[in-house]
Amino acid sequence: MENHVQHPSSNDVVVNVNGDSDSEARRLHPTDHAFSSQQQQQRQEGNERRESLVLAYKTLGVVFGGLVTSPLYVYPSMPLKSPTEDDYLGIYSIMFWTLTLIGVVKYANVAIRADDHGEGGTFALYSLLCRHVNIGILPPKHVGLNTTKDVQKRTLLAKFFQTSLVARRLLLFVAMLGTCMLIGDGILTPAISVLSAMDGLRAPFPSVSKSLVEALSAVVLIVLFLLQKFGTSRVSFLFSPIMGSWTLSTPLVGVYSIIHHYPSIFKALSPHYIFHFFWRNGKSGWLLLGGTVLCITGSEAMFADLGHFNPKSIQIAFLFTIYPSLVLTYAGQTAYLIKHPNDHDDGFYKFIPTSVYWPIFVIATSAAVVASQSLISATFSVIKQSVVLDYFPRVKVVHTSKSKEGEVYSPEVNYILMVLCVAVILIFGDGKDIGNAFGVVVSLVMLITTILLTLVMIMIWRTPAVLVCLYFVVFFVMEGIYVSAVFTKFAEGGWIPFAISFILAFIMFGWFYGRQKKTDYELTHKITFERLEELLADRSVNRVPGLCFFYTNIQDGLTPILGHYIKNMKSLHKVTVFTTLKYLLVPKVAPQDRIVIKKSNLKGVYCCMIQYGYADALNLEGDHFVDQVISSLEKHIQKHQSPENLSDSEETEEETSNLEEARVAGVVHVRGKTRFYIGQNCSWFDKFVLSFYEVMHNNCRSGLPALGIPPQQRIEVGMLYEA
Repeated sequence: MENHVQHPSSNDVVVNVNGDSDSEARRLHPTDHAFSSQQQQQRQEGNERRESLVLAYKTLGVVFGGLVTSPLYVYPSMPLKSPTEDDYLGIYSIMFWTLTLIGVVKYANVAIRADDHGEGGTFALYSLLCRHVNIGILPPKHVGLNTTKDVQKRTLLAKFFQTSLVARRLLLFVAMLGTCMLIGDGILTPAISVLSAMDGLRAPFPSVSKSLVEALSAVVLIVLFLLQKFGTSRVSFLFSPIMGSWTLSTPLVGVYSIIHHYPSIFKALSPHYIFHFFWRNGKSGWLLLGGTVLCITGSEAMFADLGHFNPKSIQIAFLFTIYPSLVLTYAGQTAYLIKHPNDHDDGFYKFIPTSVYWPIFVIATSAAVVASQSLISATFSVIKQSVVLDYFPRVKVVHTSKSKEGEVYSPEVNYILMVLCVAVILIFGDGKDIGNAFGVVVSLVMLITTILLTLVMIMIWRTPAVLVCLYFVVFFVMEGIYVSAVFTKFAEGGWIPFAISFILAFIMFGWFYGRQKKTDYELTHKITFERLEELLADRSVNRVPGLCFFYTNIQDGLTPILGHYIKNMKSLHKVTVFTTLKYLLVPKVAPQDRIVIKKSNLKGVYCCMIQYGYADALNLEGDHFVDQVISSLEKHIQKHQSPENLSDSEETEEETSNLEEARVAGVVHVRGKTRFYIGQNCSWFDKFVLSFYEVMHNNCRSGLPALGIPPQQRIEVGMLYEA
């Protein structure tokens, strides 16, 4: 019987499913492939949507706590005196447009797009500018990947920053100030949120003293800070149901209040109520802005917490839950206060109906705890960025999630924040004083973000001039007026964030100045490979067995500690790898770009550069780290051999063999433990700042434990650098 074989047409695709010559081919039409590909794409999009919705749910517990709980303290923070119906309508109109312009337009649609590979916050904006336009004052080791070098494409503003050292230093100062203010926010948000929520005990129980409320608030905060070590994901999953309840219940109470007290409240959405408010009240109306600015508090966390979530999830949560919730809650509060104008000192709990008072109190207290989480998480992220960019003393940074590298926790920072939060509550228990301090932080952070975003628009995005001007004028003027209003409260609590920020800025500047001085000394007194060859030519210097990783901070040459080490130890290991840890102005470095090897002309001497971004986890285990470097060395050796040349092949085998022998003989990691010698010739400024740097340097963590290197393999070589 004859077998009829149908040959596939040109439109068919033959797929061999069994892998042998006797198997029957299965034919698929291209439309089947297109349908399958479309299904796969739809599944992928569905998964992404589900993931974004889950993340959006989690953001309620981390990102928006401070923002959505602001109704607890906005009205109580305002110094209102016999307010009228028109006053309240004007105040609500100001709050609505502040939430709309700053919350919806600026943060949810503009700032959130200015992320630096997924990282947000003031320092992320600064590093974005430095990386793309190269306008930072960082040493060469910090220059990031993809730095713009095309001079023709640079804007006039970029050229101005590149030629003006004063402008670059001012930009660095602005970025540092924004960072310090955000950390100050992380101290004040927990204090004012929890204190305002716990104050609800005093209405039903007049016998409860203010001191007891403060003590209870301090206990709640201590418990919250002790939970931080479990990580943002676990904390947010625990807290999100609480914030969901708050976000849903407060607008429902607001709607009830609107219906019962003032159904026409939404006429205040017309901006003319704002003009009438300032026309009538003049200076006193301007001063009230110090309280109204608190309605947008916590909005910076939308941007600063980007490393913990993603832009889409944050946008979904804000636009569809947080923003409507706040608009309705403030409308309900204002409607109640129009009918009860003198209840503004307890503007939140007074407008809660008696039948639901206790459930709302429990939810409010729980939500206030969650509110603290958003700025605590943002503070951890900012400190991590500052540490790896050499702007802050090294502290322990723990990565609490395997999937999200942006999730970090720092024990030292956590406990310092806890002490400062409790101190603010116990020392400045008056909610108005903390509110004044809070207003300064909120308005300044917003203004700094506006300035940096404008620079990003001009120098990186190349946004049309009309849109840049529109953005800058609207937000700079609006936030500038808020800043001017809160500065009048300097003596009444406004000095608190300045004191915190000054201390933090001094720490950051002192650390940065000391690190810069060390880098300058090392570049001036560096050991060249020619000088190293001379040192090794000395007959008294021996090459001892083993593999040595010698850490150096400079790339163009070798650290002066090397000369100090060879002169005193009279030896160098047979295989020595001069290793530089290079932090780039990018969040993450691709694995294939992580280790860069360079061969020297000296036998057994190599240069190795390990590149990290400020959001990368620098937590390799010691042995794994050594394996990776040796593997890269072997690839480098084999890559540079000539296949035709027999002697090259023999040299390659010998080098590879020497690497293994050295490793078996023992691995050692050598780093410098340098100090400044502050002589009489130093200026008073250097004596003061460098002495402070030495105190910090002696008490901060070493850079090597982060690599997981066993203590028995570490050697520290002491050396004095002349200041």
